[in-house]
Amino acid sequence: MDNLVIYIESLIFATDQPITRNDVRYALENCFETQISPEDVDSAVEQLIDKYSADTFAMEVTEIGGGLQFMTKPAFHHVIGSHLRLITKKRLSRVALETLAIIAYKQPVTKTELEKIRGVSCDYALQKLLEKELVTIEGRAEGPGRPLMYSTSPKFMDYLGLRDIKDLPKLRELEQTENSIGESAPVEIIEASDSDEASDSDEASDSDEALSKNGHPPESGTAGVQPSDDDMVNDIEAGTATPSEEFSEEE
Repeated sequence: MDNLVIYIESLIFATDQPITRNDVRYALENCFETQISPEDVDSAVEQLIDKYSADTFAMEVTEIGGGLQFMTKPAFHHVIGSHLRLITKKRLSRVALETLAIIAYKQPVTKTELEKIRGVSCDYALQKLLEKELVTIEGRAEGPGRPLMYSTSPKFMDYLGLRDIKDLPKLRELEQTENSIGESAPVEIIEASDSDEASDSDEASDSDEALSKNGHPPESGTAGVQPSDDDMVNDIEAGTATPSEEFSEEE
């Protein structure tokens, strides 16, 4: 068939969703009422891919979700991203993103299973994801009540540029690595030396001796035993208490 490449190019350009090779062949056969072999379609698609791989084009033909679609090349993503940030007002909330991630990796999954993983209700998040057509209702589970089951939609695959759901990064690839440099410092255990123990014994002895001579506890900063109230009263009656102690007791 003449100009097959151009017709396929027009079909890919005109569709807002990825179009499969079978759909391309079916559309052309219905239009021209002639048989087109899958090999001819594959050959024409390869020519299109080679054509738009040149640096003179800002877009390329990409296979996404089992279909073909025009996509801008990565070199121009920052320009387009800047424009989209200006016109995009609403983004998915953190709750919706977490719910979408669980559906993507656990699909098909019920709302009960989602709430068991997240620990909170997912009604609002599921509603928003359904409105944005990022998830679809897959069917009903076989359990009690036959709850609805949710899975990701073709629009989700299109948005992330995935051919298949298996192209999602593995969970172990998303685990955060510990931000540690070098080895952990060993815990140093300091044991008291004989000289330190002897010094502590001498200080305790001096404090006890000062307490027995003066009849009152040593000054602040020295170790000693705090006398009881009965000992203080006995010192006052014997006249051995200091003036400050007698004044305090009289008060």
